[in-house]
Amino acid sequence: MGHTLIEKIIGKKVGHDVKPGDIVTVPVDWCMVDDIMVPFAVQKFEEMGFQKVYDPNKVVLIYDHFLPATQTDDSRHFRVGDEFADKYGIKNVHRTDGICHQLMTEAGYVKPGDIAFGTDSHTVTYGCVGAFSTGIGYTEMAGILGTGELWIKVPETIKIEIDGTVPGNVTSKDIILRIIGDLTASGATYKSLEFTGSTVEAMSVASRMTMSNMSVEAGAKCGLFAPDDKTCDYCKIPYDDEMRELHGDDDANYSQILRYRAEDFVPVCACPSLVDNIKPVSELKGTKVNQVFLGSCTNGRLEDLRTAATILKGKHVAPYVKLIVTPASRKVYRAALADGTLEILSDAGAIITTPGCGLCCGRGGGILSDDEVVVATNNRNFLGRMGTSKVKIYLASPATAAATAIAGEITEA
Repeated sequence: MGHTLIEKIIGKKVGHDVKPGDIVTVPVDWCMVDDIMVPFAVQKFEEMGFQKVYDPNKVVLIYDHFLPATQTDDSRHFRVGDEFADKYGIKNVHRTDGICHQLMTEAGYVKPGDIAFGTDSHTVTYGCVGAFSTGIGYTEMAGILGTGELWIKVPETIKIEIDGTVPGNVTSKDIILRIIGDLTASGATYKSLEFTGSTVEAMSVASRMTMSNMSVEAGAKCGLFAPDDKTCDYCKIPYDDEMRELHGDDDANYSQILRYRAEDFVPVCACPSLVDNIKPVSELKGTKVNQVFLGSCTNGRLEDLRTAATILKGKHVAPYVKLIVTPASRKVYRAALADGTLEILSDAGAIITTPGCGLCCGRGGGILSDDEVVVATNNRNFLGRMGTSKVKIYLASPATAAATAIAGEITEA
C-alpha cells in the first residue's frame, strides 16, 4: 500500500511509516508566533517553567495584525514580543515586513517536507510548498517553544484532482471557493487536502498559496501540493530525488476523491455570511457595493495585484465606492511599485495601505458600518469580521473584485 503526501511528510520526520489515526510526536522545524498571541504564548511559556527556547533560530515572531496600531493596548503585544526575543536570542523578528503567512515562505523559512506550526489558523498556507503546517493555540505553542516537539494525530486525506485548462476569467480563488462549497465548511475537518492534476501542475506557487490558505475554511488540517520545479525555484533549493519523492502514491488510501474538469469552473463568490455559501458571480450581478478590498494572506500577492491592475488600467473606481489595496508584504509592495502596478491602481482611485492584515481581521484599514456591502479577496466573511454584524461580506477573486470596483456592483471580469 502506498502513502499519501501527509503520511510521507510525517513518516519521514518520525522515522517510520504512519497511517491515519496514529498519534505521534513530531519534531518541529519552524514555529511562528504572531503579534496577537505573543503575550499569551509568553505567559504560558513562563508558567510551564521553561528556562530556554528549544532553538531560537527556528522561532519566528511576526507583527502583522496590529500594525499600524489601532488600540492603545496593541503596543503591549509588540513590547512583550521584543522583550521575549531579546531574552532568548530570537533573531527572526519581522516588525513591518508584511503578513505572517506570506513571509514564512517568502523569507525562506519553510521548505518542502518541513513541519511548521503557527498561532493562526491560516498557517495551513505553507502547504503550497509541500510542507505540513497548521494552526495551534498559544498553550501548544508555549510547549513547542520549550521542547521543540508536539503530538499530532495523522490525518486522513481527501484527494482533489483537477485536470484541464481553466477559463480566462477564473482563478485559483474561484476553484478553492467552489471546492469549499462542495465539501462544506466542516466537510474536511481534521483531514488533509491533497491537490493534484494537470491544472494544479500549471498553477503558479502564488495561486497554490491561495488554495492552501483557504483549506482550513473546509475544516482541513492542511492543504498540500507536491513540490515541483516551480516550488524549488521559489524556495531556492534543488529539485532533487528527495523532492520528487514528496507526492501521494497512486495506490495510497484516500478517504475521498473529488474530481473536477477545469473547464467547468466559473467565477464565484462566497456570500454572506458563510464561506461555503457559494454562488456564481453571474447570479449576483447588480448587487450594489460600497467597498472593495484587494489584499490579505489569501490574495495580496504580486500576481493578484497585477491581475487587478490589468482590469483597472485606464479606468476608474465607481463613484462612492472605496477600493482598498493592501499588499501582502513589503517585498510585494516594492515589486508592485517598481513595475508600475501600484501606479495603475492609484490612478484608478485605489487607497493603497501598508502591508499587513488590516481589514481582513477587522482591526482597521477600512471597517464598515450597518448594511454596507464589501467584496473582498480575503478568506472569511463571518458576521462582524469587517465592522458591524450587519456588514455584508462577499468573498471573490482579484479579477472579480477589480471588475466590481469599476462597475460599483458585483460583476464578472
